[in-house]
Amino acid sequence: MTTFSAIAPGTDLSRHARELMRMHEAVIGGARPPMRPRALVARSWARVLGTGLDPAGSNARSRVPLPEVERRRRESALAAVIGELEQVISPVADASHLLLVVTDADGIILWRSGSARIKARADVLGFQEGAVWTESTVGTNAIGTALAEAAPVQLFSGEHFETTQHPWYCTAAPIHGPIRGDLLGIVDVSGPALTLHPTISALVDTAVRLAEAQLWRRHEVRLEKLRAEAAPLLASARGPVLLVDEDGWVAHASGVATKRVAVPRPDRPLTVPGLGLCVPERLSHGWLLRGSASAATVRMVLRLSSTPVVEVLGPEDSWCSAITLRQAEILLLLHECGRDGTTVAALSRALYGDDDHAVAVRAEVSRLRRAVGAVIESKPYRLADAVDLGLDLGAAERLGECEFVRRSGAPGVRALSASR
Repeated sequence: MTTFSAIAPGTDLSRHARELMRMHEAVIGGARPPMRPRALVARSWARVLGTGLDPAGSNARSRVPLPEVERRRRESALAAVIGELEQVISPVADASHLLLVVTDADGIILWRSGSARIKARADVLGFQEGAVWTESTVGTNAIGTALAEAAPVQLFSGEHFETTQHPWYCTAAPIHGPIRGDLLGIVDVSGPALTLHPTISALVDTAVRLAEAQLWRRHEVRLEKLRAEAAPLLASARGPVLLVDEDGWVAHASGVATKRVAVPRPDRPLTVPGLGLCVPERLSHGWLLRGSASAATVRMVLRLSSTPVVEVLGPEDSWCSAITLRQAEILLLLHECGRDGTTVAALSRALYGDDDHAVAVRAEVSRLRRAVGAVIESKPYRLADAVDLGLDLGAAERLGECEFVRRSGAPGVRALSASR
């Protein structure tokens, strides 16, 4: 169920639009507004006001040339599913006066679909193929704000920073690659403000889920092809073995239960619960991992510093992997949760301070798995039973004294400083 709608069922759109425009005028003019902007809008306006953009909408539009747009289309993973996205929107596009827009991860509009009348109105705003639609170029808008917040966003009328966008609503959601968890772009549905319906947010959510499902099905086809190519080798393998693709997704497992491992590299051992420390063997389109079933426990140390590192300790060898600050925060929070784990919503609050970043949380966990392997389980998120994770606090004796904890921007991590 989507929770990012800007309006509630039964809202008088005309009245609400007038109220929001009065609020916008007061806030921009430095006066006391008749109503408070939503927290999402307030955060975005604060960011945009710092850029010096003109709220009257006279800001110059940045647009990349058509050859560059075509290149980005060819290289985008979304090119494979743009047809499915348009099929979701096209049946209601003309009747509902809406426009489907798909951008890349840089906020550049690559595709646009809708009625000629709505496209013409959008052209006046510079809302067309090749335009850069980020907060820093056009102010608070659903696409740019979804990129900045890493979460779905719906904006209505006066919630936009530029007054020229007040006649519009826009609803946008990030779309991530289900294979690597990387941001592929933004799916947006926009239209005249007074045509906004509460179900638009559900429509965008459905489009995103469909696109990601289609991308996953294409990935399953590639895994099946990998299994077929490696069948003779797998038939002769003895003991626990995993066949994985270039991104660490498991195509075949024998004696080991896991769906994904860290991305294999030819120059270092890999850690897998149930296999222990093993050296990946290169195949034409993937990797073969072998190990000993007795090496079931994985011992790891999270070294908390300005450049956090995870060290995996083996009986004869060990390896280190640098991770991001956000990934270290996730590992630390999961360590503190213990075997009971935590939900996506709770992890969103701990990392971002609200429940609105579930999409970003899932993407971060996916990237963390790529870096350190199949050490995190889902529903709820928790460290795998076979993982023994220790903490290296540097010069600090207690977690609350650790510089990493004290400087963290994550509310849940900062709270550890007060409690420990």
